[in-house]
Amino acid sequence: MTGSVILVGAGPGDPGLLTEKGRSALQNAEVVVFDRLVSPAILSLIPATAERIDVGKQASHHLVPQEQINRILLRKALEGKRVVRLKGGDPFLFGRGGEELELLQENGVPFEVVPGVTSALSVPAYAGIPVTHRDLCSSLHIITGHAKAGAQLKIDFDALRRTGGTLVFLMGVSTLPEICIGLLRAGMQKDMPAAVVESGTLPSQRKLVSTLAELPQAAADAKIKSPAIIIVGKVCALSDRFDWFENLPLKGRRVIVTRPADRNGTLCCSLRALGADVLEYPCIRTAPRDPAPELDAAIETLSAYHWLVFTSPAGPALFFRRLRASGKDARALAGLKLAAIGPKTAEALATFGLTADLVPAVYDSEHLAEAMAQVEGPVLLCRASSGSDVLPQIFTKNGVPFTDAPCYDTVYESPDPETAHVWLQTPVLVSFTSASTVRGFVNSLPGADLSNVTGCCIGRQTALEAEKHGIRVAVSKQATIESLIECIKEV
Repeated sequence: MTGSVILVGAGPGDPGLLTEKGRSALQNAEVVVFDRLVSPAILSLIPATAERIDVGKQASHHLVPQEQINRILLRKALEGKRVVRLKGGDPFLFGRGGEELELLQENGVPFEVVPGVTSALSVPAYAGIPVTHRDLCSSLHIITGHAKAGAQLKIDFDALRRTGGTLVFLMGVSTLPEICIGLLRAGMQKDMPAAVVESGTLPSQRKLVSTLAELPQAAADAKIKSPAIIIVGKVCALSDRFDWFENLPLKGRRVIVTRPADRNGTLCCSLRALGADVLEYPCIRTAPRDPAPELDAAIETLSAYHWLVFTSPAGPALFFRRLRASGKDARALAGLKLAAIGPKTAEALATFGLTADLVPAVYDSEHLAEAMAQVEGPVLLCRASSGSDVLPQIFTKNGVPFTDAPCYDTVYESPDPETAHVWLQTPVLVSFTSASTVRGFVNSLPGADLSNVTGCCIGRQTALEAEKHGIRVAVSKQATIESLIECIKEV
């Protein structure tokens, strides 16, 4: 059975600019063939079960020749696979997408094209440059600044000058002097505003605004490198007024996020929206306990308990999985009071139609324990096997009978220590949402120099764990993701 190929435009780099249709295609892929300009944040969306094939190409160096890429797509489709060809920008705008479809069409392979947000429009927007403006220009012209090896640029500079419109050159860093000289010789004014934007839409974006005559030297002095686009036109003069991206509160800051992969989406997206360069580094994961003898035994005698306590958003779903496996449902909780360590855990309970009877004012184990110091037991704790000792200690101290029934284990992982070591060479913020994330981070980087790390911690218990390892800390005012983000902004 023949498979299919979907050409997906990944956009210019910012993962927020990947289209919903592109994301859906990627998450259902069995094989993903991708270029170097696809950002790591987008590559992280590839299913773990999918085969990854890196065919990354860069100026003057093709890791995999185009003809071989075409054959890879054909071969994988003929194996019956759902193939996604993931390309930076838009597949049909100087992306050679048409060439890749020719061989598929000739061999009867079904294909589809998902357009991408092109850098020709998005990168100027992130640099505060509107490519059209009714007072300055009424047309836009997109030109490739790339020529085949050994060939001269074939650009009608006279025609471009006569348009009076904004000119956007893609893949033109190596030919920037030739482009500017060509426009000047065609009669364009020396003082025409011009700009070059490197790594557009990414936190590492750099912008240089100059004049047409001076841009090549200015770009050389600034060591501008690919990927970058060149913009020529009066609209470039608006850049300082309209540059919203450079003014984002976390622009230029680097943050390592250590939460489990299935729970880091909100934090990562929020930080990127604030301009941060984010490394997703999930150094722990939640592994449901199976078998879970303590929890199963407690479920058989639920009516004997007065309180059921959850200390993380993961707990409710795992508890109800075991409850259903025992042949029971929510009716078995009749008469039980429910406690949640914080609002996110309370929200997790609400998905099962249940309302928490107790949520402490401060969302951590210590304050949950204080709020429950005088409750009537017995209490059933449903939490991680490596949970804080604070709750058991205070229950023991106050003579409150309890059962500690782990429903999941915290597993430590080393997702990408090589990249993390590189990030640690310069000042970096690391978000810690539990003591376990601190231990996971440190364990994944044995012997690492942590002198450049500032740990942004949810709660004092998490901060204490970080301080044990010599990490400078900043502590969020509340144990919430929103408060943690504010903490990161203030460091």
